[in-house]
Amino acid sequence: MSFDPTNHKELKVVETVIPGFYEIDLAVHGDNRGWFKENYQQAKMEALGLPHFDIIQNNFSYNEEVGVTRGLHAEPWEKFISVANGSVFGVWVDLREGPGFGKTLTIEINPGKAVFVPRGVANGYQTLEPGVTYTYLVNAHWSADAKYTFVNLFDPALDIQWPIAQADAIISDKDAAHPLLADVAPIKQPEA
Repeated sequence: MSFDPTNHKELKVVETVIPGFYEIDLAVHGDNRGWFKENYQQAKMEALGLPHFDIIQNNFSYNEEVGVTRGLHAEPWEKFISVANGSVFGVWVDLREGPGFGKTLTIEINPGKAVFVPRGVANGYQTLEPGVTYTYLVNAHWSADAKYTFVNLFDPALDIQWPIAQADAIISDKDAAHPLLADVAPIKQPEA
């Protein structure tokens, strides 16, 4: 699944079927040496509709093998997610209170694709190549005391079509023990 930078010339920001969740096509410039991209450029992205996002922390998750599967976690902050290299099958589930509760979305993320995940939407992914570096910008500091909401990656009710079956996925015991959607309390959103 080699990344081809010649297919990624124009920056685009599009809201998806999950309200407040944006898919971003990044402009990538490549030549015989490799490629270059502006991974996050606030002024350009906000002009195209991305919400204002104050970055507080930048996190990396390095994944050695194909099939590493992480999630589904809904942290109490927004995320701007991309990969430095490789590709992942990204999965998101809206856990916010309201008519969208339980709605899922999948997008393959590679160096030319990023996503903006609003608070209350659970995030997960599965690596499609070895040696993937997954990165995310967040607008709050990580804290062991933060209140997370989780849902099980392989809950049949979510009908996620993972490229690598559960039996072959590399998953932590903690993530495997997350509750089914039917047992998850919807996340209340703050009053606007």
